Amino acid sequence: MSQAVCAQASSRAAISARPARRTTVQVVSSVEGVKSVAKKSAALAASVLIAGSANALSFDDLQGLTYMQVKGTGVANTCPTLDSGSSNIKDLKAGTYALGKFCMEPTSFTVKEESQFKGGDSDFVATRLMTRLTYTLDEMSGEFKVDGSGNVQLKEVDGIDYAPVTVQLPGGERVPFLFSVKELEAKGTADGFGGEFVVPSYRGSTFLDPKGRGAATGYDNAVALPAAADADEFLKENNKSAAAMKGEAVFSIAKVDPVTGEIAGVFESVQPSDTDLGAKAPKDVKITGLWYAQLS
Repeated sequence: MSQAVCAQASSRAAISARPARRTTVQVVSSVEGVKSVAKKSAALAASVLIAGSANALSFDDLQGLTYMQVKGTGVANTCPTLDSGSSNIKDLKAGTYALGKFCMEPTSFTVKEESQFKGGDSDFVATRLMTRLTYTLDEMSGEFKVDGSGNVQLKEVDGIDYAPVTVQLPGGERVPFLFSVKELEAKGTADGFGGEFVVPSYRGSTFLDPKGRGAATGYDNAVALPAAADADEFLKENNKSAAAMKGEAVFSIAKVDPVTGEIAGVFESVQPSDTDLGAKAPKDVKITGLWYAQLS
């Protein structure tokens, strides 16, 4: 067997082994509320990454794969992992860094549902992913600041910072949403820094519903009697809105390598789902997963 064939075989073996780490991050999703992630220690985040590192691919490993080795494997939908380095953010020299190769890989999607029992509390329930493996945010850029005392700031500026996703609830209802961290500005400590981001409308203003109504084009109403278009029962369907909404995310740093500038950890975000251009009330969607970036 030639060296090229052996190299391809070993790469494929590494790729096929990667999905085994997916379940290791889901411990973070048991925390109720996005701000509660800040209360979890960085040691937990580090243990989560280390637990799956044997089946993961580093940035250099991913760069060494050919197109045919990646095609059809799902690897293109994953973020690199960081095996070297330390969990102490103070090992990184204080200053302002350019943030590059910023990647966010979801490992869990849950949707907040009303309790089936009268007077019961709403809770996030597990969902089934209906989207293909195209939901990871990648190649994002921005700014990262470290003050030397453990405080950090992250600002997202550009890149593939939103992706359409659809999940299905246990009852069969499908919930589409635009997974986003657009214009994220996060502040805090290495154990938990967070902030708000913009969630664009799932549908654009030129999208037309089955009756030809849109926010910027199409009919302004679709009823037989034009005078009835302002009735409360038709108001939300006729008055389309493509306004953006807000979400919130919290990040935790698990590892940082001052030599290579790589940094990685876990995240949790809560954001609204699609509103069908204002016709429906949005649902809260919680996303947890891994993140990776390079500082220079």
